Amino acid sequence: MRAAAAIETFIEMMSAERGAAQNTLDSYRRDLEDAAGFSVATGIQLTFAEPGTIRSYLDDIAGRGYAATSQARRLSALRQFFRFLYMENIRTDDPTSTLDTPKKDRSLPKILSESDVEKLLSRAEEETLDAKSSGAVHLQALRLHALLEILYATGLRVSELVGLPVAVARSDNRFLMVRGKGSKDRVVPLSGKARDAMAKYLAVRDALPNLSTSIWLFPAISESGFLARQVFARELKGLAARAGLKTSAISPHVLRHAFASHLLQNGADLRAVQQLLGHSDISTTQIYTHVMEERLHQLVTEHHPLAD
Repeated sequence: MRAAAAIETFIEMMSAERGAAQNTLDSYRRDLEDAAGFSVATGIQLTFAEPGTIRSYLDDIAGRGYAATSQARRLSALRQFFRFLYMENIRTDDPTSTLDTPKKDRSLPKILSESDVEKLLSRAEEETLDAKSSGAVHLQALRLHALLEILYATGLRVSELVGLPVAVARSDNRFLMVRGKGSKDRVVPLSGKARDAMAKYLAVRDALPNLSTSIWLFPAISESGFLARQVFARELKGLAARAGLKTSAISPHVLRHAFASHLLQNGADLRAVQQLLGHSDISTTQIYTHVMEERLHQLVTEHHPLAD
């Protein structure tokens, strides 16, 4: 089987049988097509590649400057692809079985302090008041404030946040039902401030005929029909600059990290944080335990009678 057909069949399987999200499918396709292009350049279809070819491909992307995390992701995609070919009797072996995963550094997430988050949220709320005289500007300010309050209250992934159906905001605004990775649903509670910001935004959104009929909470003129992640990220950086914060340290994902870290810092259980974040494996959540270690160190430093 030629590589293009095999990749297409693999993608269809991941979608139909495993319920992989579109972003995941697109990532698999890009990674596998890149590997297929390298393999063809060596004179062989990817479907017939040997371990040496896969190893050379990993060396090639390392030479192109790809980080160890990206190399590991590419190898993971190839492992799943060749396992699929083996299970379908297209191949009698798996050329990735003897390859080691590139070692990657486990970097700590960027964290915003509670005071910095407060500055960001306060500035967003102030701008909703300043913009009342202008309809479009007012709506944008209300939307950004609602997005930030919901994000910091729930720790949603940015793709989950911008793609929220409006129905979840109308059913019971004390909680949100979120569909996450692998089409898994979870319930996350909303803070009073998040509910208030969302209600003010909805009141203006629902009064506009071109938005009121949309099925999305944050509708926009886009291919998906809802606000693009890049637009939200750009608006967030602009807000951070106006709040006097360093824009390079601000992103929607950093606010998700802040949500998790601040919960742990204030005594939340790691398992509860795992559930709220939608992590399937608690090892993914454990990266945030460094904030607990810092808190313990601070407690000892401040309260131990012999601490310097």
